Amino acid sequence: MRSSSTRRRRWSLTRYFAFVSVLAMAALGCALVWVTATVMREQAINDGTAAAESVMAYAVAPLPASAFVDGQLTDAEEAAVRASTAGFGDRIVDLRLWSTVGVLLYSKSEAETGFPDTARNNQVLASGVSDAQVITDVRESQEVGSPSRQQQVLDVYVPVRASNAHGGASGGAPVDPAKTIGTAEIMLNHDDATAALRSAVGTVALVVAGGLVALWLLLFRTVFTTSKRLQATALENARLALLDSLTGLPNRRLLTERMTKTVADAQRNGARLGMVLLDIDRFKDINDSLGHDHGDELLEQVADRLRKALRDEDVVARLGGDEFAILLTDVRSVEDAEQLARRVRELFGPPFKLGEMSLHVETSIGVSCLPDHAGDASSLMRTADVAMYAAKHHRTGVATYSPEEDHSSPARLVLLGDLHRALDPAPGEPRELELHYQPKVDLDTGRILGLEALMRWRHPERGLLLPTVFIPLAEQSGIIHRLTRYALTNAVEQLAAWSAEGRSTPIAVNLSAHDVTSHNVVVVIEDLLAEHDVPASLLEVEITETALVADPSRVVPVLERLAALGVKVAIDDFGIGNTSIAQLRDLPVQELKIDRLFVSDLGDGGRESAHVVVQAMVDLAHSFGLRVVAEGVEDQITAATLRRLGVDQAQGFLYSRAVPADEVTALAMLPQPRRTTTRTPRKQKSG
Repeated sequence: MRSSSTRRRRWSLTRYFAFVSVLAMAALGCALVWVTATVMREQAINDGTAAAESVMAYAVAPLPASAFVDGQLTDAEEAAVRASTAGFGDRIVDLRLWSTVGVLLYSKSEAETGFPDTARNNQVLASGVSDAQVITDVRESQEVGSPSRQQQVLDVYVPVRASNAHGGASGGAPVDPAKTIGTAEIMLNHDDATAALRSAVGTVALVVAGGLVALWLLLFRTVFTTSKRLQATALENARLALLDSLTGLPNRRLLTERMTKTVADAQRNGARLGMVLLDIDRFKDINDSLGHDHGDELLEQVADRLRKALRDEDVVARLGGDEFAILLTDVRSVEDAEQLARRVRELFGPPFKLGEMSLHVETSIGVSCLPDHAGDASSLMRTADVAMYAAKHHRTGVATYSPEEDHSSPARLVLLGDLHRALDPAPGEPRELELHYQPKVDLDTGRILGLEALMRWRHPERGLLLPTVFIPLAEQSGIIHRLTRYALTNAVEQLAAWSAEGRSTPIAVNLSAHDVTSHNVVVVIEDLLAEHDVPASLLEVEITETALVADPSRVVPVLERLAALGVKVAIDDFGIGNTSIAQLRDLPVQELKIDRLFVSDLGDGGRESAHVVVQAMVDLAHSFGLRVVAEGVEDQITAATLRRLGVDQAQGFLYSRAVPADEVTALAMLPQPRRTTTRTPRKQKSG
């Protein structure tokens, strides 16, 4: 069926080419003949004009210039004109001499009166250039009863200058030799020229037509033969372009075409589609260790297992490398798609035979469904790809698309654009990013000893956003440094404002792992403190324990510079990292903040082991002269337990949520802790 359709299409194209090429050749032939005829016709007129100018010279030579001025010729002068032009014979149909005012001086046909073609005559008198036109002259036959005879005549108006008249003066004032004193209208027989022109044009037309026909036949044969070869090659290339050359599976292009049509049908019918993407784990290692030949053999066997295990209506394709795709054309739910993906993964359970070797291979599979996770073919492929990399990253084997794993979703990209705008608001627009402050309370007195600055984003459409929404986005996109500078700037400005009011409450600002590996943050802090005249002792910075452990060789020098500047440093989320005792002893820090994970287990009904862990942290910190702050304190029992264990300060919802700067003054009076037990005394760091 396809071959027959291709032949019909090829025959249609051939007929179309033949029709178009014939028209083109005909147009080319007509153009060549027309150009040739035009050139020959113009040449014949030019030759006739030259002959007419010669006739004028002979006719005017015996006349005096004054004759044109007087407007009449004597009989002797007319006879002289006839005699001087007699040599041209019958070629001259008529000869007329006109004065500048259009008076007929002489006519070969012996007409006594007449008028020149006024427009042409005036043009020749004004320009001094001859004007020639081919006209049809009708003459009565001299034989009685014979019809009138038509002949082609070249009618030429030639300017007559005084220098052309050599007959001498007949009295009167002298005339300027260059002056045009009249015109000579010479009518030449043009029949022979017309016949010769017609014959020449006919000959040229025959030659051109014959040559173009021969050329067309040669070109048509060449084009037809070449077209057949090209079409055959194109058909083969088209087939190969849609199939993977190694496995014979549909390739990405064919899959995209099928997806576009299938998605359109599913959206129209309200059906659900599934996309399963998989790639072979550590395939590069297989290629490097066993060679590309064995790698290709493995891919062929994978393709064969997938092809045999799936339904006929499902589309299995190889996208490239070790990546395969399965388009599930009809699934009832996301769970069904995920279940089918797990069945696909089971296909990789039996080992693959590569020569004499058995090879066990694992795969990572991502699942996405339309309309659950995507609205079009492109999004369906992208979300399945996100899910596949999530499965690889978390080593789960199979993963279904989750927006939390999608760091390049359109919504996140829009939010990133909004974050850029919020960091650099236009003049006159309100600030969207603002700092809220949560108090750090002395567990003995209940007094506020410090504040932690926490970023909030008052998004114009999404409302108040917490840092967990946009801080990871800022870290992934690289604008976390701008966000940190924004927080430091606002915190130092707030310290300056409070200092002017006579208040001196320290503020702690969180630094990300990206900030504490560069000395630039120290320069920023130093410049801000100097610019706003704020003591370094009022500014604290907090870094997470995981950031410290990740790259201590780069972080510790930054912390040492901050400590030398007078800025206090705290280790945040302490207990979830792997800081050694030796590191803690040598770190230039002044405060440990126990992670809320441990604090939450200290409330009513808390585990005894949590008490032991927190007590160990407190004793360790105090042995190094460090202050201990507990995060996430939400009830009085937890606060009392922390005080009994020797914790110095606490922060959490028991005391206050993070509030804007103008509400901090209302936090001056906080609930006093219940002193039911004696707190463990803090040990001072020796030295």
